[in-house]
Amino acid sequence: MTRARLHDTTQRLPKMLAAALLGVALLGAASLVPMAAALGAEKAKADDKPKISSEAAKPLKAAQDALEKQDWATAQSHLKEAQDLPSKTEYDEFTTNQLYLFLYLHTNDYPNAEKTLESLIASQYLDKADLAVRIRTLAQINYQLKDYDKAIQFADRAIKEGNASEDVYTIRAQSYFLKGDYKGATQVLNEHVDESIKAGQTPPEERLNLLLSSCVKLNDSNCIMRALERLVTYYPKAQYWQNLLYTLIQTPGQSDPFLLQVYRLAFDVDVLKRPEDYIEMATLANQLGSPGEAQRVLEAGQQKNVFADAAIKAHSGQMLASAKQKVIADTASLPKIAADAEASKTGPKFAGLGLAYFSYQQYDKAIAALTSALAKGGLKNEAETRLLLGIAQLHAGKKDDAIKTFELVKGDAKLEQLANLWTIRSHQA
Repeated sequence: MTRARLHDTTQRLPKMLAAALLGVALLGAASLVPMAAALGAEKAKADDKPKISSEAAKPLKAAQDALEKQDWATAQSHLKEAQDLPSKTEYDEFTTNQLYLFLYLHTNDYPNAEKTLESLIASQYLDKADLAVRIRTLAQINYQLKDYDKAIQFADRAIKEGNASEDVYTIRAQSYFLKGDYKGATQVLNEHVDESIKAGQTPPEERLNLLLSSCVKLNDSNCIMRALERLVTYYPKAQYWQNLLYTLIQTPGQSDPFLLQVYRLAFDVDVLKRPEDYIEMATLANQLGSPGEAQRVLEAGQQKNVFADAAIKAHSGQMLASAKQKVIADTASLPKIAADAEASKTGPKFAGLGLAYFSYQQYDKAIAALTSALAKGGLKNEAETRLLLGIAQLHAGKKDDAIKTFELVKGDAKLEQLANLWTIRSHQA
């Protein structure tokens, strides 16, 4: 069986639109209206707010007028005039940079916008209320410029100051990923996903997909499984369940009983697609004492027309006929199996009886038999019996009981993991 492909779901942030960033520049541009208020700065009292010098007021007002008319060339000419004034003050330079930023963002000149914005956030004249949005914008611009180290730097700063929006977290994680630091990407993604869950929020799907892609790049199977588990928890799409369960199925060294348990979940969430999967599940069920289940799986495959190939169709037909014969013999022996179980002082025969009832979808009887098996003890694999009990309870419509049972599956790490997946499934049922 070939390994199911895990698609790289990494999505680059869309190309930044100037309109999305212009609000940053407008914060500063608004301080120039009306320009007349800036004149006569030499008469200002010491405790007044800083004002534009009389020498700079004229070219800056002309630049503002040109910007409002979207006359970029004229605006740039007047801004250069203000910038070249030998007598300009620090506040003149700050104001000039505010308007330059407006110009650069409108004309998609991101390299100069980045340099100007760095100058602005370092200025003593920047309103503290504007600092957060400007830092976030620097993260965005540096990401756009593919300077991922600086994008991370400013994203970290925004997060540290508690002023980060969701896109800042995405920029930071994407930057780690795109510069090839997949370990860094998984670390920051896990941190933010954990924080979201702790706060009672649903982690964004694209963030979980980026986490999965980072895990795949690291070839870290545990990381991949954890990411997929979170995807099926919050976004129970068929493709995520399929990726998760096929990863388990195709992991080398799995025992037949465990594989059948995985197939049961795959069948339940309806992600079996290939004819060989239906055939393998039916084969395992038949071999492990559940012929009714084998018949049900093969019939489902026929109904979905998965056995399109003539040879496979013939083979599946022969298997189905054999399963039906075995079902007839098996059901005839159920009374004796039940009597033997009642006479037994230990649990294994009750476990076998429970599996038989489970095979024929007699879930209430299966629950009673499996519960007796666990009570009597002496089981070869108690965790496996308890897992089957939880599945029977879920199929019988006893979801709360099933969840409690799945939580009690202990002693086998693989079955504990599978029980957790059934718990996730139970909450979605």
